Amino acid sequence: MTPRWARNPPVPPQPRLGLSRSDTDSVRRPSRCPPPAPPPGAAARPESTASPETSPPPEEPRCSLKRRKAGCQAALQKRKEREELRRQKEQEKEQKRALAKRRKALRPGECQKYMTVVVDEVLLQVEGGGQIFSALRAANYFCVVESQAVPCSVTWRRKVVPSQMEEGDEWTEEPNVLVLLRWEEFLPMVRNYKQEAQDCTEQKETLQSYVAYVAEKMPGKILALAVADVEKYLRSLRFQSGKGLQGAAGSGNQEEQGKRRKKKVRDSGLELTRMDVEEALVDLQLSTQVPVRFFESWEELGEFVTMFTKAVAEAPFKRERENTGFSFYLEKRWCGGVRVKPSGEGLLEVWKRQLQQFNRVSREMAEAIVSAYPSPQLLIQAYKRCSSDQEQENMLANITVHRGEGVTATSRRIGPDLSRRIYLQMTSPDPDLYLDATG
Repeated sequence: MTPRWARNPPVPPQPRLGLSRSDTDSVRRPSRCPPPAPPPGAAARPESTASPETSPPPEEPRCSLKRRKAGCQAALQKRKEREELRRQKEQEKEQKRALAKRRKALRPGECQKYMTVVVDEVLLQVEGGGQIFSALRAANYFCVVESQAVPCSVTWRRKVVPSQMEEGDEWTEEPNVLVLLRWEEFLPMVRNYKQEAQDCTEQKETLQSYVAYVAEKMPGKILALAVADVEKYLRSLRFQSGKGLQGAAGSGNQEEQGKRRKKKVRDSGLELTRMDVEEALVDLQLSTQVPVRFFESWEELGEFVTMFTKAVAEAPFKRERENTGFSFYLEKRWCGGVRVKPSGEGLLEVWKRQLQQFNRVSREMAEAIVSAYPSPQLLIQAYKRCSSDQEQENMLANITVHRGEGVTATSRRIGPDLSRRIYLQMTSPDPDLYLDATG
């Protein structure tokens, strides 16, 4: 008979997997809690038996595709706007840099670097013309030799800094031209002017006809004339005449020597005096307003050409500085600015200066008006209290103006003319009213 232990052999112990007894109990024992119910309204979906690799992706609704497309377009538009804004800012920065560079090129000390002096080739062939070229080169001016429309002339070119970042250099012609006249050319013109003044019928070249010739060859240019060695010639002529008189007095034949000297000068065609030259220059100034400068040496003429070049280079900067927007320019020392403090100190002096801007108004007259009406507002209020236009015009006429002190003291009235002009200036709505021609 088989023993009991042989029929039911003992089970060997199994290794533990790290689970506690409670964990094993929960695994062995089924949960009595019911599964969670689906949310209300949710449709029961049959479980797909297909594998996830073969199942098709879920379709997105059309509204979400439209929204995504609209969002992409909006983002693209914003990026384009940002790029356009950045491009505009870069252009503005470039324009500001170019404008700053252009203004810097007009400043004194910098403008000379952008100037080119054009010297006529005939001027270098004249005696002393090379000294002008050397003086310009010594002043660090860039010079070129070219054939000009008028011989012995000097013109200028300016390199223009572009307003934008552009390639290439642009040059502009300056409106000034300086023409050199030798005394062999200048004195015959003066002599021809003198002959025309004496009713000579023969037409010859004079200073006026020469200026007209230059204006025809170089239209739109501002002409200036420079004459060399005229003073030396006039001094030598005076010295020769004085020496001839002394020799004639010593020999006893003064009258005969004087006739010979006059004939010699007359035959040379240059019987001129300083008065004749000045008369010709005055006539030229009145008719053409062309300035003429005389120089005793070529060195002095070279220095003048250098100074003239500097003035041409700085002319745009000075014009821009003087362009204040006002139609008048005050050059006197008393017309400087008046400092007005926050407390109001200085406004009385401003009111005086404003009255002194009228024609024929002195400081004493302005002080007399200011003592009666210390501010423009008080003057306007006084005009409003008048009953008629005639009373308003003559309101300031009887104000007394005191001049000087002590024995030399005098007094006078403002007068109806100035009273009327101040009244019109303070009350008229017409900005183009000419006060001196009114009334």
